[in-house]
Amino acid sequence: MKDILSVLQGKTDFYFLPGASNKSIEEAEQLLSVKFTDEYKEYARHFGVMSFSDHELAGVCASPRLNIVDVTLEERENNPYLTKKAYVIEQLNIDDLVVWQSESGDIFLTAANTKPYKLYDSLREYLIALEQE
Repeated sequence: MKDILSVLQGKTDFYFLPGASNKSIEEAEQLLSVKFTDEYKEYARHFGVMSFSDHELAGVCASPRLNIVDVTLEERENNPYLTKKAYVIEQLNIDDLVVWQSESGDIFLTAANTKPYKLYDSLREYLIALEQE
């Protein structure tokens, strides 16, 4: 079974910024009042933020457009149905679609002012599904 790092590194047109420190990851968790999953922390420690094909995953980085704190706080304002114990994985930039991960690891999809729809049980499953595109 592929771990999350090997899934990511196998992507087409894979680009990333340097990984985040444990301190930066903990600060992001505190600012959002969430606990990131272990797989998300592993991703953030190794890649900080990354893109592949037509996807850009939010991360722990200086870019306001891709920083998990900035994009999560922005998207929380757009969707009152979402629990505060979730964070943005990806803004799809199509019809206000946003992919979220809950503290339990589940991956959800929302559009503006819609209830979350569960897609996958983990970030790894979501990334593997993107390989099928």
